[in-house]
Amino acid sequence: MTALNHTGFSHTVFRLLGIPGLEDQHMWISIPFFISHVTALLGNGLLICIILTKRSLHQPKYLFLCMLAGADIVLSTCTVPQALAIFWFHAGEITLDRCITQLFFIHSTFIFESGILLVMAFDRYIAICYPLRYTTILTNSLIGKIGVTIFLRSYGIIVPIIFLVKRLTFCRSNIIPHTCCQHISLAKYSCNDIRVNIWYGVFIIMSTVTLDVMLVFISYMLILHAVFRMPSQDARHKALNTCGSHVCVIILFYGPGIFSVLTERFGRHISPHIHILLANVCLLAPPMLNPIIYGVKTKQIRDQVTHVLFPKVT
Repeated sequence: MTALNHTGFSHTVFRLLGIPGLEDQHMWISIPFFISHVTALLGNGLLICIILTKRSLHQPKYLFLCMLAGADIVLSTCTVPQALAIFWFHAGEITLDRCITQLFFIHSTFIFESGILLVMAFDRYIAICYPLRYTTILTNSLIGKIGVTIFLRSYGIIVPIIFLVKRLTFCRSNIIPHTCCQHISLAKYSCNDIRVNIWYGVFIIMSTVTLDVMLVFISYMLILHAVFRMPSQDARHKALNTCGSHVCVIILFYGPGIFSVLTERFGRHISPHIHILLANVCLLAPPMLNPIIYGVKTKQIRDQVTHVLFPKVT
C-alpha cells in the first residue's frame, strides 16, 4: 500500500461500530455474547480453583489445563465487555492507546493458547509413548519453565506491533466496523505504507500458530502410530480416550480460525457482517466451551466439579 499525501493530523480516538448491517439486532446479538462471557468466567474460574486446590490434580495435564483456563479468562475479558458496551450503550469510542492495548492482549493471548495446546499435545505424546517415564520427564520444574517460555514467546513477539502501529498516522476514517481492535484492521486506516505491518503479521502467524498446528499434527501422528501398535484393544481405547478432550479443544480452537481465514480470503462475496461474526466466534467459543469439554470428558475433573457444586449428592 503506497503512502498518501496528508497533513500532520492523526486520529487519536476511534469508533467501533460493532457488527455493521446488523445494528438493529445488536440487543439480540448481545445475549450470546453475555452468556459466553459469564460461562467463560465461571467455568474457567471454577476449573482453576479445583486444579489448584486439589492435590490429586497437581499433574502436568491439569497444570497445563489451568494455564489454558487462565488464558481463556483473559481472552474473553479483552473482547466481550467492549462488545457489550457497543451493543447495550452504543459506547464504541476508544482511544488509540486503549485500542493498541486491546489488540496486544488479544493477539498475544491467542498465541499463548496455541502454545499451550501444543504443549498439551506433547504431554499426551509422553503419557502414551513413554508412560513409565512420564513423571520423570514432565517435572514441576520443567512445567514451570515451559509456561514461562510460552508466555515470553507469546507476549514478546507481539511487542513490536505496538511500535509498528504507534509510528502510523491515522488520517483516514476513524470508524472501525468491528467489535474490537485488531492489528491489520486498525493499520489499514493509516495513510502510511503498512507493508511492514502486513509482513510482520504474516511472520507472526507462520512462526507461531502455523508452526504449532504442524507440530500438534506430528504429535498426534506419532500418538496414533504408538496406539495402533498396542496389542490390547482395551489399551488402545484407553489411550485414545485420554486424548479425546484435547482433540475436541484443538478442533474448537483452530477450526473457526481456519474457516474465518478461508472465508475472508476466498469469500469476498460474503457480507462483511458474516466475517465479523466469524471473527468473534474464534474469540468467544473456546473460552466458553473449553471448561465444558474438559468437565464432561475428563472423569477426575467431572468428579471434583460434582463434589464442589453438589456436596450432599457426592
